[in-house]
Amino acid sequence: MTKAYWIARVDVRDPEGYKGYVAAAKPAFERFGARFVARGGAHEAVEGTGRARNVIIEFASMEDARNCYFSPEYQHAKSIRQQFADGEIMLVEGI
Repeated sequence: MTKAYWIARVDVRDPEGYKGYVAAAKPAFERFGARFVARGGAHEAVEGTGRARNVIIEFASMEDARNCYFSPEYQHAKSIRQQFADGEIMLVEGI
């Protein structure tokens, strides 16, 4: 089975409010076996526009990655995140 990844690029507008998103998203990540590969560390935008926070999350399959994103738990967390941050999330199949 081919692994899949969430690639999230985020600018957090309210760090305190964003903590609520992190807590709310945890059950979805646990339920679908998410493993954080990169989570907001040092980065350098060498081409294009960067964002302040970059996250890569590994899943066992594209199905797990998709199911996590569309799960009721994550959709609740997303509604919190969108109040406090701007960004993009891509689902990408591994090789």
